[in-house]
Amino acid sequence: MQTAHDWQDYELLDTGNGEKLERWGDIILRRPDPQIIWPLKSENSEWKQADGHYHRSGSGGGQWTYKRTLPDRWNISYGPLKFHIKPTSFKHTGLFPEQAVNWSWMMDKIRDAGRPIRVLNLFAYTGGATVAAASAGADVCHVDAAKGMVQWAKENAELSGLSSAPIRYITDDVFKFVQREERRGRKYEAIIMDPPSYGRGPNGEMWKLEENLFPFLESCMAILSDKPLFVLVNSYTTGLSPTVLNNLLNLSIRRKFGGKLDCGEIGLPISRSGMTLPCGIYGRWESEA
Repeated sequence: MQTAHDWQDYELLDTGNGEKLERWGDIILRRPDPQIIWPLKSENSEWKQADGHYHRSGSGGGQWTYKRTLPDRWNISYGPLKFHIKPTSFKHTGLFPEQAVNWSWMMDKIRDAGRPIRVLNLFAYTGGATVAAASAGADVCHVDAAKGMVQWAKENAELSGLSSAPIRYITDDVFKFVQREERRGRKYEAIIMDPPSYGRGPNGEMWKLEENLFPFLESCMAILSDKPLFVLVNSYTTGLSPTVLNNLLNLSIRRKFGGKLDCGEIGLPISRSGMTLPCGIYGRWESEA
């Protein structure tokens, strides 16, 4: 388990009864989490007075209720990285704080490489990994199918002082983009991806992680440079184990390039209980040299 324990502006305060209580800067939010199947020890005043509470609907979706008027968005920092936070209609805030363990890892890899590194960030969302890689000195290509998420990523980069950094923002279907990059002969030293469990492309193409992840990894091998630095895969798919991800990476990138694999869980420390909340799995491949 890799645990994101270096945050100052974020804290997972407490968990129980299917919910988590979090501090984002000076704002307290209460949100559902399907992993939290243990009981809540005590619903104290901090729980009851949370600034925002997301209530899941029995018919799907949900809505926020607020104890006080919150800003439309606010900022938090992770070291030199800065991010806009905004509660969305689907319970998220625009950032997954557990990913900080991966940001730190990739930043160290890029800084220690001693050579120019081009990073491709696929399913890139609001750009947490993009900002981390760019701040470490990489050229980054950020690809996501959602125009609003790409704009949010641009704003996070500007907020982090990276408005003039070599970041290319692409709003596109990631599968077609990878195929076009192969035809163009464009190569990358590092690839990051956070694929969904299910999804549909712009023309109705069906994505199912269990069926499509391995062939997609295979297609990405064609756009890795002759001296790749790392490949990072994140997954929130329920039931997908780190061992399965290890096998997929072993049969794709490690078979071609050798190197080292590290696969496991990522999580967040829970302040009140001292336990850890699991938040998905990761697979990291890195070159030997």
